[in-house]
Amino acid sequence: MIIAHLSDLHLGAHDRAALESIAADVAAVRPNLTVVTGDLTMRAREREFRHVRELLDRLPGPVLAVTGNHDVPLADWRRALQPYDRWKSWIDADLEPVRKVPGITALGLQSMPRWRWKNGRITSRQAGEVVRVLGAAPPGDVRVLALHHPPLATGTAALLGRRHLLAAVRAARVDLVLAGHTHVPDVRVLGHQVFVVAGTTTSHRVRGSACSWSVISVDRGEIEVRERNLGPDGWHLGRVVHVRVSAGLSSGR
Repeated sequence: MIIAHLSDLHLGAHDRAALESIAADVAAVRPNLTVVTGDLTMRAREREFRHVRELLDRLPGPVLAVTGNHDVPLADWRRALQPYDRWKSWIDADLEPVRKVPGITALGLQSMPRWRWKNGRITSRQAGEVVRVLGAAPPGDVRVLALHHPPLATGTAALLGRRHLLAAVRAARVDLVLAGHTHVPDVRVLGHQVFVVAGTTTSHRVRGSACSWSVISVDRGEIEVRERNLGPDGWHLGRVVHVRVSAGLSSGR
């Protein structure tokens, strides 16, 4: 199974070369699923969402996308009354989408309540959805959870509800937890779960590394994360991380 993991597009504050070339680079790996973990826009403006829609339509599907803190209007009456209306109109009417393809069951969580400014929150109800949806995935499926805020972040960036979420991830035997938000690629293993944070894919707001996205390959208990970085001559292979999960993924369940 191959999953393309993009994040933090920030259209409206994007790198033109990255935006113009990303769809072709993703299509070249022929992913079974494309996941975009939030901050698709810069300021949740109508024109930004329109450009996001155009990009998503060029990416290989199916596509699962979740909201980030930049996808909620900033200083606008819509933040109080219609915080997700533009997202629902342009991206997905379901804020917590489920995608099922042969060999993969994926769930997206909405980790950005309108009353939070930047950092995220997961409720006990959402943790229950993880168990209900991913815990019931067919035997052998790779179980994927996607949200914008990294569940393993600590300190002031810690996700509210983290303890309930991680308990649900364990109970549902989730294989991959995908996130973004930091603009810094990262791969960690906690127990039998692999947590992958993608960098910013198309934004010029990089933090110490180039625009990037991740190719995640899953096969018989092994996960390989290949980071694709943008250089002067286009996208190229960056860091490669291999993870062996003793519990066994996919057919090893």
